[in-house]
Amino acid sequence: MNRFGKALLVAALVGVVGMAFRVSWNALRDVATATGADETAAFLYPFVVDGLMALALVATLVLTGDARRFALRVLAAYTLASLVLNYVHGLVPELHSEVVDWGRLADWDPANWALVLLATSLPVGSIYFGSDLVAKVLHHRPIETPTPVPNRDESAESIMKRSMADLGVSTPAPIAPTPAPAELPATPAGPVVSLVKSTDRVPVGAVAAESPRPRRVTGRVPGAARSARPNRTADELLIEARKATTTWSDRELTAEGIRRAVHTSPAKARVLRDTLRAERATKAPAPTEAVPGPGEAAA
Repeated sequence: MNRFGKALLVAALVGVVGMAFRVSWNALRDVATATGADETAAFLYPFVVDGLMALALVATLVLTGDARRFALRVLAAYTLASLVLNYVHGLVPELHSEVVDWGRLADWDPANWALVLLATSLPVGSIYFGSDLVAKVLHHRPIETPTPVPNRDESAESIMKRSMADLGVSTPAPIAPTPAPAELPATPAGPVVSLVKSTDRVPVGAVAAESPRPRRVTGRVPGAARSARPNRTADELLIEARKATTTWSDRELTAEGIRRAVHTSPAKARVLRDTLRAERATKAPAPTEAVPGPGEAAA
């Protein structure tokens, strides 16, 4: 609906309410005169009753929760009271004449007492309920819509993807993880030495694959940052270790010494140490037997 339509609707509503108030004002003024009100009080009495109805209606549109329910009860109570007084005004013809029997709204005494109590209590109720409604409206604070908070369990990666999607930036393709290095092949010469020395040792090359921590992929390493030494096979490492430890004694043949000599990892150095010790044990000469003496030969 456009602005002109809304203005026309509001104007029609104001007109209908105004005419309805004029019709109700006539009945309420006569009832107030019958209960002993003077001319000025009888003129203001309809504003006390129907005016509080309008105030309660506005408070109902503004307030929320318990305050709104209280405003609805006040609106319903005063609407019912105005309806009853208008109904009595239509039933009692004496209320329409200028000469009114004061304090008489019905022929039956209990009904008359109840109607007089209702008519005289409405102004007092307007003071109390009207003040309460105005105070509630003035102290009312509208409920603000909470700002959505990101889920604490949501990972930083998902938050970044959602932000990039909102900005219209395509998500980069994931980088494939670097494959784990292959295990060292078995040494052809000498006895075969297992890559696992004890039950608590992890095989060479399987440390990165079996680690519980996720691998952190940082992209390709620049060529300038790579090592100039090429990757060596197990046979090449064994040959270099043999050359470096030719003059070493069995006591000097340690994994740390081999690691420093051939520049390899501690795990591979331990494998090379075990292999070299096994080769030396197989190449050691057997002990010679003692040569018998002249007397022993004759015997």
